[in-house]
Amino acid sequence: MSSPHLLLEKDGHVAIVTLNRPESRNALSTELLVRLADAWKSIEDDPQIRVAILTGSGGHFCAGADLKAMGGDGFGDNEWTARCKDDPEIHWRALLRKDRPNKPVVCAVEGYCLAGGMEILQATEIRIAGAGARFGLTEAKWSLFPLGGSTVRLQRQVPYTRAAEILLGAQIYSAEEARAMGLIGHVVADDQVLVEARKWARQSIEELARRSGML
Repeated sequence: MSSPHLLLEKDGHVAIVTLNRPESRNALSTELLVRLADAWKSIEDDPQIRVAILTGSGGHFCAGADLKAMGGDGFGDNEWTARCKDDPEIHWRALLRKDRPNKPVVCAVEGYCLAGGMEILQATEIRIAGAGARFGLTEAKWSLFPLGGSTVRLQRQVPYTRAAEILLGAQIYSAEEARAMGLIGHVVADDQVLVEARKWARQSIEELARRSGML
């Protein structure tokens, strides 16, 4: 029996969302997108959850859409594609293009963060990457358009000319390059990414508690 394409774990007041297709560098499948949309809804509706961490399994964050499956009949007819047909907006909610949970999201990136993966990244608040992480919007390389919000978000988050280069050039950037342009906030050793993300999640919870008079 295959593993679910997304894992949702609760650790106290922290929800940990893990993209779980390590064999494909966590490329976005219909199952993953539907489960991700459901995870955001669950996090928003759970009063015990105050911060979410988004990460990937197998040493990578997300390599974008599963183009191999998209090119054939890899998505097939199943409960996940049925959910997408019944709810045409579900994949946009998964990518946080418009709707987003009412809790801060810490993004913990190892390995590849490309295309759709980088579009999700731009919807998160605190961004931590391993030294070996790689970033890019590679859609132009395949004559595709980044539909997840990057054409609007990116120029608000990095200098305009860098945003244009990222969108038009389809280049891949190192973690240090991404930090220098302001795309991410912190670069740590690859094996410390989730440790650092948990630290920031705890700090966020403590600050939220302080502001609400709970500390």
